[in-house]
Amino acid sequence: MTRPIHIIGAGMAGSEAAWQAAGAGVPVILHEMRPRVGTEAHKTGGFAELVCSNSFRSDDAEQNAVGLLHWEMRQAGSLIMAMADRHQVPAGGALAVDLEAFSAEVTETLRRHPLVTVAEGEVAGLPPADWASVIIATGPLTSPALAGAIQSLTGEDQLAFFDAIAPIVHRETIDMDVAWFQSRYDKVGPGGTGKDYINCPMNREQYETFVRLLIEGEKGDFKEWEKTTPYFDGCLPIEVMAERGPETLRHGPMKPRGLTNAHKPEEKPYAVVQLRQDNKLGTLYNMVGFQTKLKYAEQVKVFRSIPGLERAEFARLGGLHRNTFLNSPRVLDGSLRLKAEPRLRFAGQITGVEGYVESAAMGLMAGRMAAAEALGRPFHLPPPTTAHGALINHITGGHIETTDQRGSSFQPMNVNFGLFPPVEKVRSKDGKRLKHAEQAVERKRAYTARARADFEVWIGHAQAKAAE
Repeated sequence: MTRPIHIIGAGMAGSEAAWQAAGAGVPVILHEMRPRVGTEAHKTGGFAELVCSNSFRSDDAEQNAVGLLHWEMRQAGSLIMAMADRHQVPAGGALAVDLEAFSAEVTETLRRHPLVTVAEGEVAGLPPADWASVIIATGPLTSPALAGAIQSLTGEDQLAFFDAIAPIVHRETIDMDVAWFQSRYDKVGPGGTGKDYINCPMNREQYETFVRLLIEGEKGDFKEWEKTTPYFDGCLPIEVMAERGPETLRHGPMKPRGLTNAHKPEEKPYAVVQLRQDNKLGTLYNMVGFQTKLKYAEQVKVFRSIPGLERAEFARLGGLHRNTFLNSPRVLDGSLRLKAEPRLRFAGQITGVEGYVESAAMGLMAGRMAAAEALGRPFHLPPPTTAHGALINHITGGHIETTDQRGSSFQPMNVNFGLFPPVEKVRSKDGKRLKHAEQAVERKRAYTARARADFEVWIGHAQAKAAE
């Protein structure tokens, strides 16, 4: 008899992992501490509880990476997507759901599955040694006892409880007629070339306007359970630094020293915004030192005032909040297993993906991986050209590892086309170069067409192997 897979946490990731593993014929014991032990965010004991009806975001599988992820999950028989579709409410191009009905049916479907046993109560500390296969899918509000046990296995600096997120920009949307590549003082660091940053210059008037916009911009509030979240000197919000004095930023993250404008060498910049390559593909660039509590709409407005970023498209906007996530590129292998103890596999937001859908997608992958392992079957990862493959690649090696005052630079990420290998330059049918807006549309279509074709091949192969 196949030994059961223990899944800790019945949120989006844990519920999907349980469904996928049980669907493969492997028994599952699903552990959920609610309602016996509550959290600051959850209101019920239901599985896959959401806090917002449009948490699934866009359902456009041609133009949007999360819509593509929806499509792939449907192809893989996702419980979460099936229940979302069943309980959909009108929301234009977005997929919104009836929160209570969605959670209730996910809960009931898993409770009545013959291969799923629900165990209520907290798993306090490290799972027992006789649990041969465990998926930890406890999300951003992992219980202190379990978080402490994970820390003891990974090391104190490999599990974060605080997100200080700087915005990330799609490289192809930066105006390189204004910006230029250069490291400060042309310094060549480990693996560097002396041209490792993209630099966006400001004159004095532009800088003073920018500082004013930062200070006046509308800020988001911490949620009730986040209000004790501290600011660290190494990751102060950019607007908090600006409030400390008009010259603070140009003597901090925006200092112009050691930089020469390649386009106008005779003009010394008054301040400079630097962007650092964030992934190995070179498609994403991180705005250095720009962690912020500005609201998302304000961020887009304020950061597009920076010369060179007027048409910037953001793969991720900034933020600061409490979270619990692993330094996954360092501590997890390609199958989402803990290198220090491979019987433990992780899924969901704790792995370093951001968002409900992305969490469920990693639960889908973890459930399939654990089931294949239990049945003695090989498991082949979906290619990085797919949404699932791109996310796994990001959290297990696609991110460029750097350090700062807080330690690792790895931060959670939503699915976006910047995580995918680049597509070839898109041109019109007659070979002419498309306008910027047209090119953006066709480029997204090229990403999704390639991903869907590759995912269909992958899922077809997986289904054939399961049927053998």
